[in-house]
Amino acid sequence: MRARGAERGWDVVRRAGQWLRRARDGAGDERRSLLLTAKSAVAATVAWMLAYYLLDARSPAFAPFSAVLLMHVTIYRSLAQAPRYVGAVTAGVLVQAGLVYLGGPDLFTFVLVALTALLIGRWPALGPQGTQVATAAFFAFSTYTAAGDERDTALQLGQIILLVVIGSVVALVVNAVIAPPLRYRGAEHGIHLLADAMTDILEDIAPVLAGGRADREHTSRWRSRAEGIGANIDQARAGLRTAEESLLYNPLRLFGGTRTRAHTHATFHGCAAVLSALERALYQLASLTRTLDQWRQEEQVLGLRAPSTPKPAGSVLDADGAHDAKAGTGANDPGWWCCRRRRSGMAKRSAAGCAS
Repeated sequence: MRARGAERGWDVVRRAGQWLRRARDGAGDERRSLLLTAKSAVAATVAWMLAYYLLDARSPAFAPFSAVLLMHVTIYRSLAQAPRYVGAVTAGVLVQAGLVYLGGPDLFTFVLVALTALLIGRWPALGPQGTQVATAAFFAFSTYTAAGDERDTALQLGQIILLVVIGSVVALVVNAVIAPPLRYRGAEHGIHLLADAMTDILEDIAPVLAGGRADREHTSRWRSRAEGIGANIDQARAGLRTAEESLLYNPLRLFGGTRTRAHTHATFHGCAAVLSALERALYQLASLTRTLDQWRQEEQVLGLRAPSTPKPAGSVLDADGAHDAKAGTGANDPGWWCCRRRRSGMAKRSAAGCAS
């Protein structure tokens, strides 16, 4: 038992070491996660110092909590969420102050505060920060019950809003000053993953169809894999959106090096075109695998003898530029070539040149 526990412990340490090496050697998700964690720690520390040492606040934790909450992967997202977050907290504090002033800090008032705050939190304008209305109201209620006179209570409630503003400002400054995030490689990475997944299926289908060896097991597996690639489409779109957002309000557009400024002035119309073409190619691939699977399934149900797959069917998938022109994904289609020519480096060149 001890040996097994020790082995598991070493396995965790080994995986952590591998993760840290990837963060050190590459510019992938590991490094971005580590950088975001470090920036969050810096923002929280600065916010705590301002709240505790400068303001001598009774509840200084609101400042670092706000700083960490608003540390997003792009400056644009931090800027977009900061007003919503401050507005949600302010609404929660005001709801609590108004209802407690009218009804007193009893259980019935708490129920009214909870219901009102939760209803306000559903306002679409607050977006994902809507839950902070109830959170702020509950903390404010606790502060009210622990405070002394009404003047002290008002100061404490106002201090909560001030601490939230301080934490938000600190998060924005740290995110913009310390390694301002650029995510232009995320768009390329998503396209690579999508093209690789499609290419793997095509490379599996072509020789089997060319040799006339497609059975129900093959077609069912192809269909399942093609349907599962939809998640890669969503991931590629998310990477493209993040890459576009990372350019907005980024100080590197003005103060970065020559190469960095070139990246910040790029657009992603090419990436969007490649992604759209790959999506059309995926639709055709999913239709093909679904048709093949239904064909074999019907033969199996009816008890018919499955004829050999015609050889031209395999050659169509393997021929250069031989793609359905009616579907708009022929030899000139960037998505088809990005997928079809990955082994020769075509996908890398397509994705690397998409931000132009």
